[in-house]
Amino acid sequence: TTYDDILEEIGQFGRCQKRIVALFCLVSMPFPCAYIGIVFQGFTPEHWCRDPGVSQIAEHCAWSLQDTRRVTVPLVNTSAGVGYSQCERYNIDWNSTDLTCDHPEGDPSPARRLASPVSACTDGWVYDYEGRHSFVTEFDLVCADAWYVDMFQAALNVGFLVGSIAIGYLADKIGRMKSFLLTNFFIAVTGILVATSPNYIALLVFRALYGFGVKGGWMVGYVLITELVGVEYRRTVGVTYQMFFSIGILVLSLFAYIIPNWRWLQVAFTVPYIFFLSYYWFIPESPRWLLSQNKKAKALEITQEIAKENKKTLSKNIETLQDDSADSSSTASFLDLIKTPNLRKYTFILSFNWFTSAVVYQGLIMRLGIIGGNVYLDFLISGIVEFPAAFLILLTIERIGRRLPFAAANIMSGAACLITAFIPDSMFWFKTIVACIGRLGITMAFEMVVFVNTELYPTVIRNLGVSVCSTLCDIGGIVAPFLLYRLAVIWLELPLIIFGALAFVAGGLVLLLPETKGMPLPETIDDIENPKSNKENHLKSQQVENLLPSGVTSNKDVTTV
Repeated sequence: TTYDDILEEIGQFGRCQKRIVALFCLVSMPFPCAYIGIVFQGFTPEHWCRDPGVSQIAEHCAWSLQDTRRVTVPLVNTSAGVGYSQCERYNIDWNSTDLTCDHPEGDPSPARRLASPVSACTDGWVYDYEGRHSFVTEFDLVCADAWYVDMFQAALNVGFLVGSIAIGYLADKIGRMKSFLLTNFFIAVTGILVATSPNYIALLVFRALYGFGVKGGWMVGYVLITELVGVEYRRTVGVTYQMFFSIGILVLSLFAYIIPNWRWLQVAFTVPYIFFLSYYWFIPESPRWLLSQNKKAKALEITQEIAKENKKTLSKNIETLQDDSADSSSTASFLDLIKTPNLRKYTFILSFNWFTSAVVYQGLIMRLGIIGGNVYLDFLISGIVEFPAAFLILLTIERIGRRLPFAAANIMSGAACLITAFIPDSMFWFKTIVACIGRLGITMAFEMVVFVNTELYPTVIRNLGVSVCSTLCDIGGIVAPFLLYRLAVIWLELPLIIFGALAFVAGGLVLLLPETKGMPLPETIDDIENPKSNKENHLKSQQVENLLPSGVTSNKDVTTV
């Protein structure tokens, strides 16, 4: 008897599982606060060089910030046209001029200012941020130090990369709930340390540690809820869990609007993880994990509690209960992913799609913070656009299949990015609609790569294959901020060209993958290299089972997708 057999008796998605899934969906909501909170925490407002020589005059004359900028800052050519320099100022001795309150632009004359030498911002910057405080304004991360902002997001993704591997290993060793609780305690501590960082170096270190815990804890929650429900409900539960990530995006925009200070915003991001520590009293350990550790007594106890809450009776012989993954244990290695032609192709295509999804998804969201306009409204609209993605996936994958919707989502996103880059700013709403279509497409692609990756690899190397390919997601997250912010300096729309090209290539590569709708999950590497033989064996198995008397099954069950 396997645990899936037990679930058929006690309820594959009964009241107990629904309660646990609902609680863990709350865990998915604060994840985007860490993942894309840089849009608000790292906001770079309009800025220019501070000139102490004219500050007293400006204060005495009650000049506006724009009046002061017109006097002290030269005009330069930028990717958006002619504008005021953000990194240079006129090097003028203002005491030797006849500057007056009535004519801030009159003396020195425009001709004299143009002939004056310019210098770098040696006395800091003036920020026009209307009460919004980010770590950029606090630590002066502009001009030559602007790339430090990229490091803030890169450090988080480094933490994601290491944490997803380390905490995944920990969850297999000490249990799902123990690792989840330890991780949340770790997140609570490092989250507060991020909020109280005394300098930028400390901020980067604490940010990486914060990322180490956040993604690992999110993944443990995903694993636990899928282990507690029947096979028929795993995909729905997984998509729902990811849908609450989108709800978290809407909550993030609300929090950022209410809390304009980046440090207090970080505290708000951290508080939910303190609340999640209370799950110790409400959520049991995964019986599947307990079985894998030969802890049958505890697994039976928890299973009976689930049956009781579901108002079901457990009647199967629990003594014959065994770990249904025990037969698939093997010494898999990275070489197994590339040693045969088909596996080599799958590994390359899936890894590229993980990388592309992360780069384009993060890039499109972070772009909202640099294009101007109302960032709160833009962020809210882009978050709402994500909701149709889950419904479109559930609507198409069982009717059309996996490959075509997956490829179409990438190609749609790529086309939207390229079109958006060449739409003039005067056509604001049309540009916004096309950009939202791109966001919808990459959201679908991001959610689909998860289960397509799972369905393509054989059982003996499935976990390894998903782990290796998904590491490219975090590598993409490390690359994304540099790609966006540095290329946008050259031309604001240039990152969209790169995103569009990546998404187009990813979509084209997906068409080279086989369709997995209605196909049995491959068990061995030979099933991958000889898919026709795998399908024939599956059909024969079904024919044998149909001939067997009621209540009797064949020796080997074949799982269908």
